[in-house]
Amino acid sequence: MKRTVLVVDDSASVRRLISSTLRAAGYDTIEATDGQDALSIARTARPAAVITDQNMPNLDGLGFIRAFRALPGTAGVPVIFLSTENAETLKQKARAAGALGWMTKPFDDRKLLNVVSKVLGA
Repeated sequence: MKRTVLVVDDSASVRRLISSTLRAAGYDTIEATDGQDALSIARTARPAAVITDQNMPNLDGLGFIRAFRALPGTAGVPVIFLSTENAETLKQKARAAGALGWMTKPFDDRKLLNVVSKVLGA
């Protein structure tokens, strides 16, 4: 059974890059343009993991994670925070909101796959 990863980023090129990397490794992906779009998708799609950006219109990454964690059945779904920002305070806020991992853009494809594989226990 394929595992589905919800990819949340307002940059279409970043979403495509992450999705193509994951699909080449055998994962299914669903793309969302911002946190609000991702919440709508997550209510029905039930992803196995989420990769989210921080700086997005409508609902940023931290707001998305908090709202996502409030949805039923999301407590065990790993969330990976992917951002150009690398401030320790933002990392702490992301962890407090419910993120399991952190990656900085630009990212290495192998590192992304290693992190996703690790959080999904593959």
